[in-house]
Amino acid sequence: MTAPEPGALHHPDAAELLDITDPVGAVELVEPPAGPGPIDTVERAEGSPDEEQPYRELGLKDDEYARIREILGRRPTAAELAMYSVMWSEHCSYKSSKVHLRYFGETTTEAMKAQMLAGIGENAGVVDIGNGYAVTFKVESHNHPSFVEPYQGAATGVGGIVRDILAMGARPVAVMDQLRFGPADAPDSQRVVPGIVAGVAGYGNSLGLPNIGGEVVFDPSYAGNPLVNAACIGVLRSADMYTAHASGAGNQVVLYGSRTGLDGIGGVSVLASDTFSGDAHAGGGSNARRKLPSVQVGDPFAEKVLIEATLEVFAAGLVVGIQDLGGAGLSCATSELAAAGDGGMRIDLDAVPLRADIMSAAEILSSESQERMCAVVPPENVEAFLAVCRKWEIEAAVIGEVTEGGRLVITHHGQTVVDVPPRTVAHEGPVYERPVARPDSQDALIADTTAGLARPSSPDELRELLLTMIASPNLCSRAWVTDQYDRYVRGNTVLAQPADAGIIRISEALGDSPATTLLDGPERGIAMATDCNSRYTMLDPYTGAQLALAEAYRNVVTTGAVPTAVTNCLNFGNPEDPSVMWQLSQAIHGLADGCAELGIPVTGGNVSLYNQTAGTNILPTPVVGVLGIIDDVRRRTIPGIGHDDGETLLLLGDTLDEFDGSEWARVVHDHLGGVPPRVDLAAEKRLGEILVAGSRDGMISAAHDLSEGGLAQAAVEMCLSGETGARLVLPTGSDPFVQLFSETTARVLVAVPRTEELRFTEMCTVRQQPFTRIGVVDANDPAGHALDIQGVGRFELADLRAAWSGTLPALFG
Repeated sequence: MTAPEPGALHHPDAAELLDITDPVGAVELVEPPAGPGPIDTVERAEGSPDEEQPYRELGLKDDEYARIREILGRRPTAAELAMYSVMWSEHCSYKSSKVHLRYFGETTTEAMKAQMLAGIGENAGVVDIGNGYAVTFKVESHNHPSFVEPYQGAATGVGGIVRDILAMGARPVAVMDQLRFGPADAPDSQRVVPGIVAGVAGYGNSLGLPNIGGEVVFDPSYAGNPLVNAACIGVLRSADMYTAHASGAGNQVVLYGSRTGLDGIGGVSVLASDTFSGDAHAGGGSNARRKLPSVQVGDPFAEKVLIEATLEVFAAGLVVGIQDLGGAGLSCATSELAAAGDGGMRIDLDAVPLRADIMSAAEILSSESQERMCAVVPPENVEAFLAVCRKWEIEAAVIGEVTEGGRLVITHHGQTVVDVPPRTVAHEGPVYERPVARPDSQDALIADTTAGLARPSSPDELRELLLTMIASPNLCSRAWVTDQYDRYVRGNTVLAQPADAGIIRISEALGDSPATTLLDGPERGIAMATDCNSRYTMLDPYTGAQLALAEAYRNVVTTGAVPTAVTNCLNFGNPEDPSVMWQLSQAIHGLADGCAELGIPVTGGNVSLYNQTAGTNILPTPVVGVLGIIDDVRRRTIPGIGHDDGETLLLLGDTLDEFDGSEWARVVHDHLGGVPPRVDLAAEKRLGEILVAGSRDGMISAAHDLSEGGLAQAAVEMCLSGETGARLVLPTGSDPFVQLFSETTARVLVAVPRTEELRFTEMCTVRQQPFTRIGVVDANDPAGHALDIQGVGRFELADLRAAWSGTLPALFG
């Protein structure tokens, strides 16, 4: 199967989609509108059961609306309708994926559960790392808003995931981003790519959080539907972990942070719960525009002080629980806090600080204005809590209290506009067992292998191919992106892109006292990598998800860290398409089974559906993040070969003729078909044990995993990273093309000092790890630094760097 030509689809820009001048202006979502007229109270709803309501315009189906009426025993008020519509949206309720996500719980063993302090269902997963300390991490999507308004969509995606980490009681210490775009040379990429990268950079840099890694991928399937997945890592004392719940009748509910405005009305909760049409404003009317609500507007400096104030109230023990306000805003925060606690809460919307003069109850509840948190505070601590907020110049207001009785009651202008059982809003939304069907086209896709594609054979062809491959958009240097990020702020970054995984030193202070260190002794660290090859997942969703897991796992162990836990962000197309649900189900089963085999738990994640434009689904993209622990960051393994002449280069793992779904097939032949590389998780685990031992015991000086682009790509990147040359000698009688460009998994290229070679290779032999002496480090070549591949040619590092580094700047300036 070949990918469509760039520009084959029409993808309107932001202004065209919104049909408004300001791409972040509010779009009316709810009825009745703000302004003169009667407030739609519970009493009024009881007295007007037949009043028509715009539930379809809010994304609710007929049976869902009927279910709401059944729950309430009446029609909902406008405010209740708004709450149910955003909370029962795909983005918030996971109504199409819940039945499949349960498989993660079914495959999690007791030993895996023992590693977690918090798992699926919480704001973020938390794992114990020993000595009384813990790490929390998560990946979330902000895909649709980032297409509508790239800068703010991406920026507020970073802000939202940081608040998820903060809500667990942790100090955020690093962020990552996983970005996917349409063709790099497509016209709309000129708008989307720079805007999204600038948004990630602008927010993360302003927060003072290092961006330690991620991904940038280009593929035609993402044209009109870029993927913006953001990750955050936090550290905390395990005894200080908090969960979001509202317990204790009489405890006060405090809203603090930025004011609530019309920006972000509906926001991600609606945008991420439906598809973009090819021409979103065609035909006009609210039905088209309702799918394009306003994108949230971020203020990272407001978030920075919000972080510090929140950590201070946690440290002082002033709160019962905290919930961030992200998707669905106050609707989510109040219903989830109440549902996770004693079940009762009373909220007064008149106490909510507003940006706009006139806002309806529905708008206040649906607003996704950023940099807001909701805290449950015992009455005796309220004044101390407010004093902390005043210290940090953060606006705060008591907007309600926890009650008995199991009802969420909300008033506006002194009248009751919401009276609902909170669990029905937060957790008891519709659950769909949507049709699942393997597509009829899958057999033809698998049968269309690369076997018949022309391969290079002569040294000239191989030399030209290597230079073409390293300059291709998916293999070239990401420095144009990552140089816009502050990767080393706060001074605790040990490794960052282009390393296989990012590493953060966690022996930093928690709180204000520099003497309060996280861990004594060795400089302990945490590593994280995220990966997904969506081309593999398209060919085989089950195997593709395991390959994403295997690569992220391999990237972590390549640095010397021990994989500990997994998070995920499952990005798929339209769930109403049975083939998409088959892809999702298969990927979930593949990932869950893979984690069970590796013995590391899935602590949580995110599902993003309706990633489709003009009837075209994105390639299935289950992004997998693996967290690892390294006992001493001074022992980590770097990706670049050093300047010790004569070090041995060893290729760990066997190389097979595996090119289906490869970058070679994409770049040279624009081809996608066949069967992805085989996955061998037992081999990955064995390889990981060897790499961790080699790092810990000083037997490895550099290492780089082999994935897209194969050995050639890894060798080029190791030479360029270390600014040192090397000589490769391919196995006698082997096919140079296969050796250089195969994407067989469970392989790593390592540099081993001559003094450690015997010890390292004996360890490999004892553990039955295949290895091949593939070359040597050539630091003192009198002719200058180069990568010399015997039988293929000599590549000067200056020429390699020019090819590898020039692509993205040439495309995006």
